[in-house]
Amino acid sequence: MSKTAVVILNWNGEALLKKFLPVVVENSEYPNVEIIVADNASTDNSVAFVEKNFSKVGLIQLDKNYGFAGGYNKALQQVEADYYLLLNSDVAPEADWLGPLIKEMDAEPNLGACMPKIRAYNEPDKFEYAGASGGYIDLFGYPFCRGRILNSIESDNGQYNEPLPVFWASGAALMIRSELYLKAGGLDEAFFAHMEEIDLCWRIKNMGLDIKILPSSEVLHVGGATLSQQNAKKTFLNFRNNLLMLVKNLPSKRLLPILFIRMVLDGIAGLHFISKGEFRHFMAVLKAHFSFYAKLPYVCRLRKQQASFRVKNAHKEIYPQSIIWAFYIKGLRRFSELKHYHLD
Repeated sequence: MSKTAVVILNWNGEALLKKFLPVVVENSEYPNVEIIVADNASTDNSVAFVEKNFSKVGLIQLDKNYGFAGGYNKALQQVEADYYLLLNSDVAPEADWLGPLIKEMDAEPNLGACMPKIRAYNEPDKFEYAGASGGYIDLFGYPFCRGRILNSIESDNGQYNEPLPVFWASGAALMIRSELYLKAGGLDEAFFAHMEEIDLCWRIKNMGLDIKILPSSEVLHVGGATLSQQNAKKTFLNFRNNLLMLVKNLPSKRLLPILFIRMVLDGIAGLHFISKGEFRHFMAVLKAHFSFYAKLPYVCRLRKQQASFRVKNAHKEIYPQSIIWAFYIKGLRRFSELKHYHLD
């Protein structure tokens, strides 16, 4: 059994594998590390490319496209390792990126998961949208990062280089204890893609374990290689999955008030899309709510199953106000400007 399995989920990503897999292999020469490509039933030449060019890279072939969440769940059932490292196929790790992650996991038994600092592949001086230097959510479940608030992305000048606890680690490069992944139920396949890692991290936090950002480990991420920010399907998944996540994980006394406010805020977002003539995104928000209602019995069952380890109060890493208000009304664009956000 390997100590660490770096697992790259692939679907019709031959071009990405050609570009990034050599970098992953070159920069992952660390004791007892295995690299695995899990293929979501690609119809391109992804599998043939790996077989021909990377004989030492493990290959798992799934029978159909299970999405990001389902694909990882199915693949990881076949992987034996102490630590899983879920890595997007459009990520280029820097040299010795694995060392800090593995050492920290070895040293801290209460550390359930961790992540490297993520910079933008096409603009390396900037943080990358999906994770930056650690993830957080606000009072109403909106995610943001140390280095990225909503669509405002900061340059990386070393201002967020200290390791510290965060609320969520990006699925672009997420290290997690294998035993914990299975105990927590893995990624929720009902999400298909987007925010499933935040949901998993929330469950980990509810189980009393820590999640950390370790900026001494760094990767470059293209981002948007599967769905761009302008894609209406991404809007649908983000709005729908955020509501599912809230129902599954919020403390009972906060669930209904916060869910009601989120419904109002989603309605405002829909009207904003209409005002900009973005009718596809307005319809995506509407469809997201109908899909949420359809899945409500399912998430309520999961909520009941997870009641034994769900905490009664908010975690200290949750921003106690609205990040939407801070951004649009107060004009705060940088994580460091959230003065009253105590992280110690």
